[in-house]
Amino acid sequence: MSLVGKKAPSFKVQAVVANDQRIDIELSQYEGKYVVLFFYPLDFTFVCPTELHAFQEKLEEFEKRNAVVLGCSIDSCFAHIAWLNTPKVKGGIEGIKYPLLSDIHKSIAESYGVLKSDEGIAYRGLFLMDKHGVIRHQLVNDLPLGRSVDEVIRTLDALIFHEKHGEVCPANWQVGKRGMQPNELGLVEYFQS
Repeated sequence: MSLVGKKAPSFKVQAVVANDQRIDIELSQYEGKYVVLFFYPLDFTFVCPTELHAFQEKLEEFEKRNAVVLGCSIDSCFAHIAWLNTPKVKGGIEGIKYPLLSDIHKSIAESYGVLKSDEGIAYRGLFLMDKHGVIRHQLVNDLPLGRSVDEVIRTLDALIFHEKHGEVCPANWQVGKRGMQPNELGLVEYFQS
């Protein structure tokens, strides 16, 4: 089920941030910012910490683009805290600074269509929302397939470019490359150049 082009399902949930702080997070508090919401299956697993650290390594890049990163799993805040207190060299996520949402009731994963109900965990779903809370990009990977954070940034850059210039971004578009007008003439001019 695609949510692209639709208002993102709202939520209000507890989350954990650095220094073991538990906070309440409501999606609506990010109005005016881009939001990258990504789901991962479970704390203390194997592909998941590589993804969480990859997002942390690029967190400054997201912030430069007025974007927030939110991680979400079905684990409790207590499990998040325990994992945050586990060193990276031991498979932990010590050093992660962005919020980790606790979807213990599985309602967020279900509303975003990424709940793997037979196991009670989420697929590796990723949702990019514009500054008005509309989902503009959605990606869902099966459990063994990690994501590319660089591709998330490229997609965010493409959205920002489109909003700023009104042009669309062809395949493999990168910052500094040409966009094109969203019509037949734009396509012809793009292929001719």
